[in-house]
Amino acid sequence: MHSYPVEYEGQTTAEDLAQLIQRLKDTYGVNESEIARAIGAAPATVNSWVNRTRGGTRGPRRELLEQLAAQYPAFTRDEIFAAAGRRTPGNLSENVEQELRETFAELTDEQQKLALIQMRAWAASNSQ
Repeated sequence: MHSYPVEYEGQTTAEDLAQLIQRLKDTYGVNESEIARAIGAAPATVNSWVNRTRGGTRGPRRELLEQLAAQYPAFTRDEIFAAAGRRTPGNLSENVEQELRETFAELTDEQQKLALIQMRAWAASNSQ
């Protein structure tokens, strides 16, 4: 897993997800099982983050990182995604989603396939 520099308490650090989880446990007084339950993950998943044995090249699933931010608001999305070695995804509003759907529907089958390939490549680059 990679990590990006994270700023908290006025300091910049290259904290990884295991370190962030430890700070989260200290801040909220929770254990790994409680974190897992709160974010809808298996306890083994959170344990593997702590022991740096899971995540591979893509890192933890975006949905689980989003749940960490939602359940533990003392930690920002930027902070959590950076610790997981990922760039923070943008927010997709209903208006933007609708515009994407309408625009995508105007493309030919071949253009849609090419657009998906490009979008997947962009998304993958956020995990590197």
